[in-house]
Amino acid sequence: MRSGPARLLQATPTDQPIAGLYDWLPVDVPPWAARALSAVIVVVLALVVSRLLVQLLGRRVAQRFRRPSVTRTVLRSIRAGVYVLAVFAVLNIYGLGIGDIGLSVAVFSAVIGVILAPIVGSFISGVFLLADQPYEIGDMIELADRNQRGFVEDITLRHTKVFTLDNTFLVLPNGMMRDRDVINYSAEDPRTRLTLDVQVTYESDIPEARKLIERAARKVDNVIEGGPDIRVGAARYPAAPTVYINEFADHGVLLTLRYWVTEPYKLLASRSKVQTNVWEALEDADVEIAYPHSHLYFDETSGEMQVSVAERDRLRPAGQGSDEPEGTDSGG
Repeated sequence: MRSGPARLLQATPTDQPIAGLYDWLPVDVPPWAARALSAVIVVVLALVVSRLLVQLLGRRVAQRFRRPSVTRTVLRSIRAGVYVLAVFAVLNIYGLGIGDIGLSVAVFSAVIGVILAPIVGSFISGVFLLADQPYEIGDMIELADRNQRGFVEDITLRHTKVFTLDNTFLVLPNGMMRDRDVINYSAEDPRTRLTLDVQVTYESDIPEARKLIERAARKVDNVIEGGPDIRVGAARYPAAPTVYINEFADHGVLLTLRYWVTEPYKLLASRSKVQTNVWEALEDADVEIAYPHSHLYFDETSGEMQVSVAERDRLRPAGQGSDEPEGTDSGG
C-alpha cells in the first residue's frame, strides 16, 4: 500500500464529488467504502440535527400551540422531515436522482396502494382528531362500547394510546376512535355527577329519608359537600348532594340522589361507599326500602261464583251416578 493523497479506485463520474471528501486520508478508498462512509455520516448528522432542532424549538412550539398532542406531532414532523432529507441525500450518494426516486415511488405506491389505504385513513383521522380536540393527553376517557376507562397516554397521526385503569395499554387506530363513542371525564372539569335511585315505601317518612340519604353521601371523602353551584354549559346544579322525589311508582316513592365526585377514576369506589352509607343510615330509621310486591283483598264487593248442581248433573256423562250418598231421597 502506497502513501500519498487518498483517491477512489476506478472512480466513476458519479463518484467524483465524493473523492474530494477523502483526499486527506493516507490510503486509497474504494468507491463502495466511500459511499458507505458518506451515508453513515449523513445518518449521524441527521440524528444530531433532529435532536438539536427538537431541543431548540420544543419550548417555542409548546408555547405556540399549548396542546401536548399538537406539540408532539409538530416536533415529530420536524424530526421526520430531517430524516426524509437524509434519505434523499443517501440515495443521491448512490447515484439515484430525484426523478428516479419519484418514478420509483409512483410505481411502488400504485402497487401497494390498497395495502396502505387503512394506514393513510388512520393518518387522516389523526389530523381530524388533533383538529377537533375530543380528548387530550392526560384526559380520562371511557370507550362506551367496551365499558373501559383509561388515561390518554399519547396521540399520534396514526393511533391513540390509552393507559387503562386495569394497568394495561390500549393502542387504537385513529380511524376506530373516530367511529366510536368516547366519553371524556376530564376535558373541562374533572368533577363528575353520579346518580343513585332509592325506592321507599309509601308508609316511610319521606322527609326523613331524603335528609338521611343526603347526609350519608356527604360523609364520603371525595364527594363535594357543598359550595357554589356547579356550571355545566348554561345550566347550574347544586354542588351539595341533593335528593329529589322522582316518581310515585307502583311499589313506592322513587327518590333520586344526585351528587358530585372530584376524582373521575374513583367512580365505582365512590358509588359503593355512598350506597353503603345510605344502607346503614336507613337501616335504623323509620324508612323501608320498597321491593316489588302485591296485596290481594277479598271482601263482599269482590263478587260471587255461582255453582249449579243441576247444570253439573246434566253435563255428567251417562252411566255415572250422582255424588249423593246412597239411600238419600233427593226428592224430599
